[in-house]
Amino acid sequence: MPRWKALPDELDPQVKEFSGQLRRLVDRSGLSIAALADRTGYSKTSWERYLGGRLLAPKGAVVALAEVTGTDLGHLTTMWELAERAWSRSEMRHDMTMEASRISQARAALGEFGPPAATGAGATRAARFGGSATVTPGIAGPAGVSPTIPPQPTAPDADAREAAGNGRVPNGRAAPGPHGEPPRRPESPSEGRRRLTMFVAGALAALTVVAAVFFLTDGGGKGAEGAARSPSPSATTRHDLPPGVKCAGGDCTGKDAESMGCSGDLVSTVKTAAVGTTVVEVRYSRTCRAAWGRITGAAPGDTVRVSAGAHHETGTVARNGDTIAYTPMTAVPDASEVKACVTLTSGRRGCTK
Repeated sequence: MPRWKALPDELDPQVKEFSGQLRRLVDRSGLSIAALADRTGYSKTSWERYLGGRLLAPKGAVVALAEVTGTDLGHLTTMWELAERAWSRSEMRHDMTMEASRISQARAALGEFGPPAATGAGATRAARFGGSATVTPGIAGPAGVSPTIPPQPTAPDADAREAAGNGRVPNGRAAPGPHGEPPRRPESPSEGRRRLTMFVAGALAALTVVAAVFFLTDGGGKGAEGAARSPSPSATTRHDLPPGVKCAGGDCTGKDAESMGCSGDLVSTVKTAAVGTTVVEVRYSRTCRAAWGRITGAAPGDTVRVSAGAHHETGTVARNGDTIAYTPMTAVPDASEVKACVTLTSGRRGCTK
């Protein structure tokens, strides 16, 4: 059975060629993955990902592999730079695809919610407040009670009835009430219809306002608003993060990337510099929105420092036999703002751009 599985078909040709070259170097050295991890300082799991094409090997790992296998570092670094550019382009295309997908989902979610109205979804929400938004012609108010409309007078006796209803006697004088005062004039049919129309219009207006308020405060409204607007870095909660990731943004500052789940497949090297055989890198996790510094090929006492504006974190190779050191994370919205520097015990110093 072959030692290596086929590389993923979706890999960029430059990345696929570079991963194949790494495999050939490992085969030529005769080292197992466990032995390779022990000699380079990178974990067995990391090398399985690098050699399987699931993650691009960082420059520090490439330098370490060249030292272990006796390979010309210049040629191998050139191939890595080409693969790194291709990997970055692939990540950018993936990000743009995901962004387009999120926009489509937001638009679809917003399309499910129309403007508040007296019928349909708005009326259904308004009904939860105790009223019905359906208005049937001839029925007044939320209770659905048929109004009592006085019968219309016939043409022959219309004048007489209206005169009587107005409290007037045929000579045009007001008929006195039981105590001598003119009686209150009863409402005419036309006034009753106007009052009914005004009542229905007022009820509709009230229901529209209630529906609008509910739409803006109800869970459905929040869902549409949330789909259309990406959460701010400070508002991200843990249930929004992938499994195993324990922080994002400012919550990650000062914490270890590996223990917070920000390393592994979620991290990429965005800047690199070399001081002799020691390589200093800026590592960045887009998911955690945090960066940190790393040095490889170092010696005890060598120090790495990562800076983002006025904030900085520091890490040191502390034990004999160790060749790698990391800084704690610092929250940054853009990895271009971060710089990492290495200071060797010999006094030599170098930084990323």
